[in-house]
Amino acid sequence: MSTPQRGECGRRRVHPQHMRLLLPLLRSGVVVAAATTGYYTLPLDRDADQRIASVLVLGLLAIGGLLALQAVGIIGSPHPRLRAIEALTTAVPLFLLLFAATYFLYAQEHGGRSFSEPLNRNDALYFTVTVFATVGFGDIVPVSQTARVLTTCQMAADLILVGLIAKVMVGAVRIGLERRQSSTPPQRPDP
Repeated sequence: MSTPQRGECGRRRVHPQHMRLLLPLLRSGVVVAAATTGYYTLPLDRDADQRIASVLVLGLLAIGGLLALQAVGIIGSPHPRLRAIEALTTAVPLFLLLFAATYFLYAQEHGGRSFSEPLNRNDALYFTVTVFATVGFGDIVPVSQTARVLTTCQMAADLILVGLIAKVMVGAVRIGLERRQSSTPPQRPDP
């Protein structure tokens, strides 16, 4: 049994292998924290009328591109499962923040006539998560036709995202594991 290695100051050093495993999760956390901070601090409500649809479409395309890049990264990664977790923990929160920003912009543009109550940023994020989780408490509901269309689009996109993640990410992990196993030379038994 080995004892933990200590650094110069007596603190326990992190093993390089553990650091390589923690880095993807740290990257994901930084991206999600930055996106959440941007969601709450950027002036989303300026000139919203022209940007709602374009923000949503461009955001969905960007998330699709991110997932495609992540799938390629998973296949080539020495730790495909960990890389898939990184992809999930980055893409899903970004997806939710994108729809929350869309609902917020739309609610701001239409002055409280689009949902059962006016939405601030917290309300928009809360509504987005309840739709994604299929909880539907009923405390916030879309009341205008456009808000209902946006919510329906999110529901369809939720199903596509979950299916896409299940198919693409799991497939990429499988291919990455097969690639890793085929590149590992067979080990000889000890004499």
